[in-house]
Amino acid sequence: MTEARAGEEPADLTEAERLMWRSYRTGDVCDLTARERERQRGGAANRERSPEADDPHGARVWGPERAVRARVVALLLLHGPPPVPGRVAALKLRGVRISGRLDLSGGTVLPYVEFQSCRFDSEIQLSETRFATLRMVNCAIPRLDAARLHTEGDLHLPRCRVARGIRLTDAQIGTDLLVSQAQLRQDGKGRAIAADGLSVAQDFQGELLETYGEISLRGASVGVSMNLRGARLRNPGGRRALNAPQLTVGRTLYLTSIAMDYVPGGPGSSTPPYGITQTPVPGQRTQRFECRGGLRLDDGRFGDAVDFYGARFTLAQEQEVSLRRIQTPELRFVGERPERGRVVLSGAKVVKLVDTSTSWPGPGGVSIEGFAYENLAPRGHFPLARRVAWVEAATPEYSPEPYERLAAVLRASGEDADAREVLLAKQRRRRATLPPAARAWGHLQDWTVVYGYRPGRAALWMAVLWAAGSLLFSQYDPPPIKADEHPQWSAALFALDLLLPVIDLGQEGQWQLEGGWQWGAAALVLLGWILATTVAAGASRLLRRG
Repeated sequence: MTEARAGEEPADLTEAERLMWRSYRTGDVCDLTARERERQRGGAANRERSPEADDPHGARVWGPERAVRARVVALLLLHGPPPVPGRVAALKLRGVRISGRLDLSGGTVLPYVEFQSCRFDSEIQLSETRFATLRMVNCAIPRLDAARLHTEGDLHLPRCRVARGIRLTDAQIGTDLLVSQAQLRQDGKGRAIAADGLSVAQDFQGELLETYGEISLRGASVGVSMNLRGARLRNPGGRRALNAPQLTVGRTLYLTSIAMDYVPGGPGSSTPPYGITQTPVPGQRTQRFECRGGLRLDDGRFGDAVDFYGARFTLAQEQEVSLRRIQTPELRFVGERPERGRVVLSGAKVVKLVDTSTSWPGPGGVSIEGFAYENLAPRGHFPLARRVAWVEAATPEYSPEPYERLAAVLRASGEDADAREVLLAKQRRRRATLPPAARAWGHLQDWTVVYGYRPGRAALWMAVLWAAGSLLFSQYDPPPIKADEHPQWSAALFALDLLLPVIDLGQEGQWQLEGGWQWGAAALVLLGWILATTVAAGASRLLRRG
C-alpha cells in the first residue's frame, strides 16, 4: 500500500477497500456477504444459497472480492477521514476477510468498531490500545492479544472462535465484557483466556462459553455480576479449567445451568445471544455448567452469592474445586456430586449455605476445616444423619471444630435437640482417638447418660437402681449399731442414701450389715458414685457449650 497522509484515501485501494472507506465516513455497514452481493446484482433473492458461503468458521475459501488489508483497516481506525457532514464515522464490517496482521498496539481508536461474521487471516494485536467500544460478533480469529487494553464502553466477542486463545492481562473494560457462545482454544501456554488483573466495570457475560484450556483470572475484578451459565470449561491436559484466585465480583458469580429456549444465530448483532432465561424451570431443556478440570476461587470476594446450581464437575483424583477462604453472603452448592477429586472450603466464610444432601462428595472428598457459616438452607430433604455424615466425610482425622460449628448453627436456629445430637456424634468420634482406659470410660458415659446430652437417661438409671436396692433391702431387717440411737428402718430410704453421694438421709451408717448385705450396699455406693460422676461430666460439658 502506498503511503497516504492522515485522512487521505490511498490510491491503491481495492474495490472492497474503497467500499469500506466510504462506509466508514457515513457510519454504514460495509457488507461483503455473498447474500448482499447477490442482492445488489439483482434478481438473486430467489436463488438458493448455501449457508456455508457466509460462515466465517466454514471451510469455504473467501476470495479477494471479500478481502481488505489489515493495514487499511488500521489506517481507518487510527487516522481515518472525517465523517460526511451530518453523519458519525464508524467502522462496521460484515462478512469481510481481513488479510494480514491487524496491529493497533498503543493506538487510540475513537470511532465505534464492529466486526460481524468476519474472518481474520492473522492474529489481532491490541496491546495497550484504547477503544470507545469494540464489538466482534461471530468472527474467526487466530489469536487476540489485548493485554492492557482499555475501553470506555463494551468489549463484545460473542460466538467468536479463537484458535490460539485470548490475552486480556490487566485490561480495563469500561462497561461489559461479553464472550457468550464463544469457542476458545488454548495458546502455547495452555490458556484459553489469560486475563490476570482484568477489570470489568459492569458485567462479565459468558453464557454457553466453550473453552479448551485454562481460564486464568487471577486478581481480576468484575463490578456487577459474572455469568458463566451453561458454559463448558475443559482443560484435559492441565490442572485447572478455571483459575481465579482473589477474584472480586460485586454481586453474584453464576456457574449454573441455563434454559435453552433461544434460537441460535437469532436476530441482532450487538449483544447476542437473545432469549436465554436466567433460571431453568422443571421440564425445560437446559444445559449444565460443566467444568472438566480443577476450579480455583481461593481468597475470592463475592458481594451477593456464588451459585453452583446444576453444575457438573469432572475431576481427576488430584484435582479440586477449591473455595479456600472465599467470602460471600451466600454459597449455593446445589450441583451434581463430583465422582472424584475434592471440594475444599477451608477457611471460607459465608452467611448462608444452600446445598442438597446429594451435592457433596463422599469420605475424603470434602474439606471444611475452618469453614464458617451462620445459616443452613438445604434444598430438599437433608436429614440430620446425613448432615453429620457430611461432617464426618470432611474430617478423615478427628477435628472438633466442624462439629461445634454445625451445633452452634443449629442451636442459633432453635434446633437444640439436633445440636445435642451433633455434639454427641463429636464425643463418639473423639472416643475412637483415645487410649484404651479413656475409651472404656467413654463407653460407660455413653451407655449410662449418653455423655450428659440425654439427662433423662440418668434419672432412669437412678430409678432402676433405687427400685432394685429397695427390693433387695426390703428382705432384710438389720440390727442397729446403737440400740438407743437409731431411726426407723426404711429399705427405700436406706437404698437411696447409699445411691446419693454427699447427701445424708440419716440411714447409712446406722445399721449393722453382715455377709452379702455388705457387698450389696457397697455395690450401690459404687454405682451411685459412677452415675454421679458421669452426670457431672455431662453437665459440665453442657455448661461449657452454653
